[in-house]
Amino acid sequence: MYEEGSQIRRSSKSVTSSIVEGYGRKRYKADVIKFLVYAHSECDETIIHLDFLFETQSLKDENNYKRIRAEYESLSEKINVYSVSFSKP
Repeated sequence: MYEEGSQIRRSSKSVTSSIVEGYGRKRYKADVIKFLVYAHSECDETIIHLDFLFETQSLKDENNYKRIRAEYESLSEKINVYSVSFSKP
């Protein structure tokens, strides 16, 4: 549980860090897109680690699990939509 929790902490922090770093490079469209792809990947990684915790019953509160997972799924979709719209000419 500790190791999965550590992975969740790192990947969830990486989502925001990647978005901020990409925004800081907004003069370079390719860099922004690259960091949005990183953020999207980290968000999806966080979901997978949440699933592992729930499947192994390290995270037992199903309502909490579903709420957090739904929030990360929503965030993943938003990052994807933003990166696609940013990619358009």
